[in-house]
Amino acid sequence: MFMQQMVNGFSLGSMYALIAIGYTMVYGVLRLINFAHGDIMMVGGFLGYFGIAVLGLPFGAAVLLAIVGSAILGMASDFIAYRPLRSAPKISLLITAIGVSFFLENAFNVFFGGVPRAFPVPAYLEEIVDIMGLTMPVSAIIVPIITAFLLAAILWVLFKTKYGMAIRALAFDVGTVNLMGIDANRIITLVFGMGSALAAVGGIFWAVNYPSVEPMMGVLVGLKAFAAAVVGGIGSVGGAVLGGLIIGFTEVVVIAFFPELGGYKDAFAFIFLILILLFKPTGILGIDFEKSRF
Repeated sequence: MFMQQMVNGFSLGSMYALIAIGYTMVYGVLRLINFAHGDIMMVGGFLGYFGIAVLGLPFGAAVLLAIVGSAILGMASDFIAYRPLRSAPKISLLITAIGVSFFLENAFNVFFGGVPRAFPVPAYLEEIVDIMGLTMPVSAIIVPIITAFLLAAILWVLFKTKYGMAIRALAFDVGTVNLMGIDANRIITLVFGMGSALAAVGGIFWAVNYPSVEPMMGVLVGLKAFAAAVVGGIGSVGGAVLGGLIIGFTEVVVIAFFPELGGYKDAFAFIFLILILLFKPTGILGIDFEKSRF
């Protein structure tokens, strides 16, 4: 039973990790907690739903549509809402992020209604497999694999490409990056696009595992992913993944062995957040932002 719940926790934690990476990358370059990030995940889920249910696309094409659409939305939100406030106090950016979040939630509520819509999950993702006595749906295997692949891809971009070098330089000093002839705004927009694309993947697989989409689906999930980013060490991509796995494991395993705590399952992420802030404010893989990033 323990191993079964470990598998379930690993799958859930991987979804939190995909969303947490976006939080940590944006914070790394802008020192901004983008509270609209959870709603980008919701948009990704809706785009996947419409790709399959309305446009009749195969699952892979719907995922691609969600990734591209969410990335464009993330970059557009930076261009419209955040870029004009680059030199404003950080509190202005934070309030703007909350405003973007409310706008997306209410826009989808108005245009698509607040009633949850059943997500058309492909049959092959619902198939149950038995591995050494552990039974699990195919999706529970695919999500961690995709998370590991995307983490490797992000790290490769950050440490092996010129754009990654520019992102890491931007995290150190925006002014110096501009003096070196790099368009800082373009790099920041790229970071928003990358984070939003990852959030879309997380939103698709969240909709697959909890097969419905609705305009408020990203609120609590986004807050838990933010808690995961802080627990792992916000500003560290690896820390975001570690934090997501910790939150996912705890949420699943504790409830499995202590079912009487089921009503408090959403509290565990924030209990971890409080404890980390009390005893290690920089997180498990925390970064000294005066010396390093990512």
